Amino acid sequence: MIIGLSVAVMAVTLAVVAAFMIPAFIEIRKTAAATRQFITYTESELNPALKELRETLSELKRISGAVASRTDDLNTFMESMGDTGRNLRTINNVVGAMAGAMVGSSAWITGARVAGKFIIEKLSKKRREE
Repeated sequence: MIIGLSVAVMAVTLAVVAAFMIPAFIEIRKTAAATRQFITYTESELNPALKELRETLSELKRISGAVASRTDDLNTFMESMGDTGRNLRTINNVVGAMAGAMVGSSAWITGARVAGKFIIEKLSKKRREE
């Protein structure tokens, strides 16, 4: 009797578990199908984006290579510009010194002319007076 009752309880328990498990299994199957569909959709959308990304990276590598090859040219250009600036500064200093010397010598020449005229006038007045 106890064995019969135990078997009956186990059968009822198994039927209840089966009743709850069937909808869970159905839901798991729907979830698996939706997951497969999502993965397929994501893959179909992601592949073109990944291809475009690879092309963009390839283009960036090419551009950075071209820029790197021109870096030496740019450094040479900048050095030349620096040398030109230094040369212009030197020329400016020389021209300034020459202008200062010319202004000074011009003042001396003008002073000498005025003094010479003054002396000539004095000498010519003295001769006229004699």
